[in-house]
Amino acid sequence: MQDLLHSLIPNVMAKLPDFWEAIGDTLLMAVWSGAISFVLGLALGVLLTVTKPGAILENRVAYQILDKLVSLFRSIPFIILLTWVMPISRTIMGTAIYVQGAIVPLVFGTVPFFTRQVESALAELDPGLVEAALSMGSSPAEIIFRVYLKESIAAIARGTTITAISLLNLTAMAGVVGAGGLGDFAIRYGHDRNMADVTNVTVIVLVAIVCIIEFIGGSVVKKTTH
Repeated sequence: MQDLLHSLIPNVMAKLPDFWEAIGDTLLMAVWSGAISFVLGLALGVLLTVTKPGAILENRVAYQILDKLVSLFRSIPFIILLTWVMPISRTIMGTAIYVQGAIVPLVFGTVPFFTRQVESALAELDPGLVEAALSMGSSPAEIIFRVYLKESIAAIARGTTITAISLLNLTAMAGVVGAGGLGDFAIRYGHDRNMADVTNVTVIVLVAIVCIIEFIGGSVVKKTTH
């Protein structure tokens, strides 16, 4: 088997320790920035939903500020965002490169996208459920957790799946500026040294990770759809 792999992907086999490290770095970036982005994006998505005109905690000023900030960061191309938030990365993480330095821009790039996914998911909720909860004297917090979030689990799971795949793409792009991971591995060896097998194997691994994410997301959606 090893002889076959050496003949098919000689450059990958020669760089095997770097390849495994690149996979680990990509997963590390995706997990850490994904977890942070999930919490922040979910909170902001809920805030946008409950503060919009006619909502249970209507606040036009807060809604407009949040809405414009989310739109602003969504409009910035990620490759520019990477360099723009470098000072923030240095302040928070102590470095603007490698995996640690990539987490901050990945969060900045992912949170606005996931916020819109959550906002769209909550907008699908039947308004009658909210009205019924209000008529029964439920507090805003109870409506948020027992109605909005509980009834929108499947829709939020779909948005989370889409966001996770988008985040994986961003981690590959972060490799261009020295963040490490599969993007850096493919650029450094596959592109710069013209090692086609490195690029091909990197693509296969990324596609495999995407398939796993879609499978997990699809399973959650099926179990929570009612």
